[in-house]
Amino acid sequence: MRIAITGSIATDHLMTFEGRFAEQLIADQLEQVSLSFLVDELEVRRGGVAANISFGMGCLGLTPFLVGSVGTDFADYRSWLERHGVDTSAVHVSELRHTARFVCTTDRDHNQIASFYAGAMSEARLIELTPLAERVGGLDLVLIGADDPEAMTRHSDECRERGIPFAADPSQQLARMEGPEVRGLIEGARFLFTNEYEKALAEQKTGWSDEEILDRVDVRVTTLGGKGVRIDRKGEPSLHVAAASVTTKVDPTGVGDAFRAGFLSALSWGLSLERCAQVGNAVAVHALEVNGPQEYTLTAESLTERIALSYGDEAAHEVEIHL
Repeated sequence: MRIAITGSIATDHLMTFEGRFAEQLIADQLEQVSLSFLVDELEVRRGGVAANISFGMGCLGLTPFLVGSVGTDFADYRSWLERHGVDTSAVHVSELRHTARFVCTTDRDHNQIASFYAGAMSEARLIELTPLAERVGGLDLVLIGADDPEAMTRHSDECRERGIPFAADPSQQLARMEGPEVRGLIEGARFLFTNEYEKALAEQKTGWSDEEILDRVDVRVTTLGGKGVRIDRKGEPSLHVAAASVTTKVDPTGVGDAFRAGFLSALSWGLSLERCAQVGNAVAVHALEVNGPQEYTLTAESLTERIALSYGDEAAHEVEIHL
């Protein structure tokens, strides 16, 4: 399958301040704060939902087409993704803005002061999918992930107009989008990905019930955290797949993106929806057990061992032949 992954591409700059913010703030001077904190640690993590999903798929041997907008500072990140099997030829490079960036300082009490710079992400609305589809001989699926809301709307409209199957994955942008935008994103989707909270929010924003949403999408995939995942289809019983076995929980950042990487990879191999969810869960715990959404090591051996441990040898064998 030729799969395009649209959505955010960003870096996280995470710093640690060994003191306490509260000790630096003067109650009667809060209207004119001017402070500088000397930090002891800096971590730069690659992120963004589209890049995270594409990274995971690349690690599984696929070549996803990453679609998003970045700045001219993307060179090192591009090299990293391409080394891990991601096709970045459809990434738009802004001449005016830097790649999106999250900058956060955490004190010893785990209080945080943070800023998010959308930057080049705002230019994702300029991207057209048709040139990519024509260049690669057609797209079998486009995942529309969290991004500039206008870009998400444009991509879903274009997929419907061109007859390109798409998956809606609005994620954190659900909170920003209004009802008509959410309805436009969901209508006609082959897949709808949300977590439990986003599922309820999507129903609230659209004004559609669960059944009414299932009238408009083929498959609804709801991640349940430590309880696994539920898959719903119109007129069929819900399918629940338990979470994969976890060695140690380190960092939940990017776990949902890793699940989508595994799910879409298994889908491209022609596996059943149950197997897709199992592969997604197994990739997700690889991400959960390390710091950072693209810092995990995923091999054929580590994946099949985790699937065998969690879901049995038959499941592992069905997956292993594709790795």
